[in-house]
Amino acid sequence: MKLASLFSGGKDSTFAIHLAQKQGHIVSCLLSIFTKSDESHLLHHPTLQWTKLQSETMKIPQLTMASDSDDTDNELLLLEKLLQKAIDEYKIEGLVHGGIKSNFQKEKFETLCTKLNLIPFTPLWGTDPENYMNDLVDSNFEFIITSVSSDGLDDAWLGKSISKSDVDTLRNLSEKFGFNLNFEGGEAETFVVNCPLFSNPIIIYESKKEWDGYRGRFEIVDAGLNYNA
Repeated sequence: MKLASLFSGGKDSTFAIHLAQKQGHIVSCLLSIFTKSDESHLLHHPTLQWTKLQSETMKIPQLTMASDSDDTDNELLLLEKLLQKAIDEYKIEGLVHGGIKSNFQKEKFETLCTKLNLIPFTPLWGTDPENYMNDLVDSNFEFIITSVSSDGLDDAWLGKSISKSDVDTLRNLSEKFGFNLNFEGGEAETFVVNCPLFSNPIIIYESKKEWDGYRGRFEIVDAGLNYNA
């Protein structure tokens, strides 16, 4: 099946593409909506401008639109336009996204797929958080944390590349502070810098941290592809 992927550059949307390809599907294009701020309940905001590097290294074309409002209906309208463009240009038959447990997102995307006669594909839905996080590391997905907004997650996690031992630490913290280990509730955002889908890894040349004592963000200022890897 030819699919479009709703793509944020984080671990979930990237791993969903990986699983779709492993099942024999063709991911024909990436769909990314640049949200107005990080207040969107439907779409992810941090590091979206750098998804162009991921698109390039995965050799999957990217279709983008910018939203001037965080209103969910407006974002769904833009997504519908992107999907229609993907249907026209790439003849897609379905939409893959990295939803895990958000019924709000799942219902919105499925309603849109029904309207456009597309098949929704959610390979991560209902996965066990700890198994999933370990699967990411075992599958050679290298991802960094780009924002945190939960008790138990301080500024030391910003920009950190997550290892197997980090998953164990995060599990203990999630049990103590009650956040989702897979960050499905928005407790943290991630950005994939290397994985089996990439022909070349991403190098972050310059970055900066913002931290207010509870919430923080790791901003990528400059980055590129490592053609020597």
